[in-house]
Amino acid sequence: MSLNNTTSSDEHGREDGRLYEKEHKLLRKVAQASIEHGLRIGQPLAVDMARYPCPLREPGASFVTLNERGRLRGCIGSLEATRPLVEDVAHNAYAAAFSDPRFPPLQAHELPGLDLHISVLSPATPMQFDSEEDLIRQLRPGVDGLVLEDGDHRGTFLPAVWASLPDAHDFLQHLKLKAGLPADSWSDTIRVSRYVTESF
Repeated sequence: MSLNNTTSSDEHGREDGRLYEKEHKLLRKVAQASIEHGLRIGQPLAVDMARYPCPLREPGASFVTLNERGRLRGCIGSLEATRPLVEDVAHNAYAAAFSDPRFPPLQAHELPGLDLHISVLSPATPMQFDSEEDLIRQLRPGVDGLVLEDGDHRGTFLPAVWASLPDAHDFLQHLKLKAGLPADSWSDTIRVSRYVTESF
């Protein structure tokens, strides 16, 4: 599955490789069902691949974000496509509800007020830059998701984070903090990759 900012078609004849609305709905149903299954059984939903169209059976990387009354309740995802997209969504939905270390496991009474969002990621592309200022100039607010790495430190921000951090300098500083680095740190070993998302 490919997502980019140029007009192209994938092997299924879709412009920009994007999913159809009906596939968005299928993935949302899978995510919801996996959370409900987790409440009953304590495990993510086992997905029957034969029930889903080809694009959802292809390797894909996703993030599932849960909000409750406008506040974050869990967010877990994959940066690399290592399993079928529909299976990735099922596992990440379960993990967002029950395994996000920032929150206690979801309780059944919270389910009716839960707002669920799915982001399907394009492959990350390494960025080339010669300074922090050069990197900041290249960023596309509202478009780029970033993965920042330095040694054992790693963090990512989805493009949706631009809504709360619209300034590129602030965005990068907070990403460094998320990766466990000081906000004002910089080194020649920092690596940054960017990706875009299809969110629904």
